[in-house]
Amino acid sequence: MERVYNFSPGPSALPLAVLEKAQKELVCYENSGMSVMEMSHRSKEYLAIITEAEKSIRELMSIPDNYKVLFLQGGASTQFAMVPLNLYVNKKADFINTGMWAKKAISEAKKFGTVNVVASSEDKTFSYIPEIDESKFSPDADFFHITFNNTIYGTRFTTLPNTGNVPLVTDLSSAILSEVIDVSKFGLIYAGAQKNIGPAGVTIVIIREDLIGHAMDITPTMLNYKTHAEDGSMYNTPPTYSIYIAKLVFDWLKEQGGVVGMQKINEEKAALVYDFLDNSSMFSGTVVKKDRSMMNIPFVTGNEELDAKFIKEAKAGGLVNLGGHRSVGGMRASIYNPMPIEGVKALVEFMKKFETENK
Repeated sequence: MERVYNFSPGPSALPLAVLEKAQKELVCYENSGMSVMEMSHRSKEYLAIITEAEKSIRELMSIPDNYKVLFLQGGASTQFAMVPLNLYVNKKADFINTGMWAKKAISEAKKFGTVNVVASSEDKTFSYIPEIDESKFSPDADFFHITFNNTIYGTRFTTLPNTGNVPLVTDLSSAILSEVIDVSKFGLIYAGAQKNIGPAGVTIVIIREDLIGHAMDITPTMLNYKTHAEDGSMYNTPPTYSIYIAKLVFDWLKEQGGVVGMQKINEEKAALVYDFLDNSSMFSGTVVKKDRSMMNIPFVTGNEELDAKFIKEAKAGGLVNLGGHRSVGGMRASIYNPMPIEGVKALVEFMKKFETENK
């Protein structure tokens, strides 16, 4: 069977070149005589892999020297608890509620302290990024949390809140490595791998060193950033194969011109879809224009039966995983870094054809 264009929100598509290299090295990695999956995480071969992976992401994101890069497990969902457990001192945090994942992060933080929801876009099904009133910020907050890109609802922060001395924390899962961001603006960044980094199984945490070592007394050893920072993400067996694939993805990104080059490609891909949606008589986007995501594009016809027909026929045409989240309905195209521009063009052409045939 030929490969399809996979618009899944995650686990998502991987670059074909990465899959082919992993296939070639699957049984025997270089001169080790074994697969990376069989390799001791303490071996010199594997230490070289994880060291190179960290070096590459530091280079790609221009991560300052006073930040630690951690390769952890548990997905972004574990970070919802890890962040407050490690950063709470006054046991108070500010949040902006922009969707399901922000709500889950808020719920976890409430278990250990007080949460101040500064702003929310829930009133309009999270279809926009809310305006922020700085007078509502907590000056004694331990951190200020945003979900940078909202996978389900297709919104994205284009301007960061000015939090002063309060560390800005972000869930960057569905936007990491897709556009240039200034890491120094954040105290902590976390991202699940299964969108722009690699396969599910590893979570990247980028944390400023002064925020390490203040964990609450109740914090389990495995949920303490200090544990992993002191042992170079090797306190226990890390998700070795996922980290290896992430390293290959980082290598591939460098070949695309790094994050700067990738952002240019992503802007072009997103513009193709949004330009069509803005001029379509059948399809429409669900997000306020100024807050549109480059990675996740939800759209609808306004007719549930027509939406279902579109998804079914698109799948038959090799355009898969276009169903929208149940809270939004309709369709959603996730066009992460590995989605080639040819896939986006194929989607737009299919949308044009579908519109013509179903007037």
